[in-house]
Amino acid sequence: MSETTRTAAASARNDATLIPPVDVYEDAAGITLYADLPGVPKGRLALNIEVDTLMIEGEVMLDIPAGMEPSHAEVGLPRYRRSFTLSRELDVEHVDARFEHGVLVLRIPKAAHAQPRKVEVRVD
Repeated sequence: MSETTRTAAASARNDATLIPPVDVYEDAAGITLYADLPGVPKGRLALNIEVDTLMIEGEVMLDIPAGMEPSHAEVGLPRYRRSFTLSRELDVEHVDARFEHGVLVLRIPKAAHAQPRKVEVRVD
């Protein structure tokens, strides 16, 4: 294998990420997103919203005792990354995020113009 090929392969490994499993629920008031990010501490979790794109990124930090090597490893990539295109009906200025036990919970409410509303009918 040439040096260029080895460098390209190493770069591809460094850029490779895990795609976290996500569940999204919608109700009349907005959406709730649950993302499983095991092994990611809060300090290594990043959420970014640019225009209509939500990006979730997390770096896996597992404590492996010194001198030990895994005899079997199914998770060989150190990062999670997932992006979503958000509807313009969502109010990205009022996102609520919680992270507990490796599960990220995001609540994104619908914008005021997209909220269901009741119209009062007057009798003349």
